[in-house]
Amino acid sequence: MKITDVTVTLFSWDDIPLTNYSPKSGTFSGTTQMGLVTISTDEGVEGHALLGSASQGADFDAPSLISQLKPLLIGKDPLQREELWQACMNSVRRTTIRAVGAIDVALWDLGGKIAGLPIYQMLGADRRSIIAYASSPVYDSPEEYVEEAQRLKDDGWTAYKIHPPTFPDRDIAVCEAVRKGVGDDHTIALDSTWSYQYTDAVRVGRAIEELGYLWYEDPLADDDIYNYVKLRQKLEIPIMATEHSPGNFTSYGPWITERATDYLRGDVAVKGGITAVYKTAHLAEAFHMNYEVHHGGNSLNNVANMHVIMAIKNTTMFEVLLPDGAQKYGLVEDVTVDGNGEVHISQFDKPGLGAEIDFDLVERKKIAVLS
Repeated sequence: MKITDVTVTLFSWDDIPLTNYSPKSGTFSGTTQMGLVTISTDEGVEGHALLGSASQGADFDAPSLISQLKPLLIGKDPLQREELWQACMNSVRRTTIRAVGAIDVALWDLGGKIAGLPIYQMLGADRRSIIAYASSPVYDSPEEYVEEAQRLKDDGWTAYKIHPPTFPDRDIAVCEAVRKGVGDDHTIALDSTWSYQYTDAVRVGRAIEELGYLWYEDPLADDDIYNYVKLRQKLEIPIMATEHSPGNFTSYGPWITERATDYLRGDVAVKGGITAVYKTAHLAEAFHMNYEVHHGGNSLNNVANMHVIMAIKNTTMFEVLLPDGAQKYGLVEDVTVDGNGEVHISQFDKPGLGAEIDFDLVERKKIAVLS
């Protein structure tokens, strides 16, 4: 079997609600472009991925995917995923890591369809369900966070993560209010989105330690290993960095050797696909560290993330970013959380990714096909 074509179908995503997760990502709303990546073979089997997100359209990544990565795939055996991933990663300076990730996800989808197996079984299944946590947008007041956290708890969710306003005093007030609102038995984490200087990071960290928070995510700049080392020595709460640490898979090494973080972090979009995430999970396991998988940026990436999560032991929860209107698009049936606050791989227990793409939507909203 040989790869015969790679295309990206650009289609519009409209009516995205006004959303903000951090000063780094900024506020977004309205319309963006998604991309359906299709890898075709001479035997008629196809693999798919979605490219882009509500905050960064596929039109940013798609041209270089076609011009730089497609030539590396044409005529190749689609089951040579490691060879193709290495070739794509070696070309990342001429394209984007999100484009590499989309190619890799589509190759895994294709491989699963060829094998007749869901991806999590190809990787080596470990479980079939996991706790989900809701990840908030940025709100103006503590009361808005409390209302959301309480409502989700009433719906059966057992865990909540705060994206705060990123001003230390206000952030502490939010964290205190949410803990009081949901009680001591509810799991809460804080993601400060790279917003603090060292002294403020210590102050906020000590406050959420006393509040019994699960982890302290990205308090410092994404490349500030020096101060992460100091911060970890000051605090008892687990620190999680590396979500957007510069570099690719091999960039995790210094974070481990310098003891700068308790957990490693990443997802199929920002690290280069299922192959990269799976490699990193096993790297973390070798050091008895958790690898907590980040939200994938779009619906199909989240399904890809779930397949990896079901095949590794060292992750604890599945991230669901809110609101749904800024995160869920392009599938007939998206990831759902049950009344016990869990997600289940049985929802996608079919060959490959196992998700049904809404091809009618793609066709109705089609802007262009890049090939």
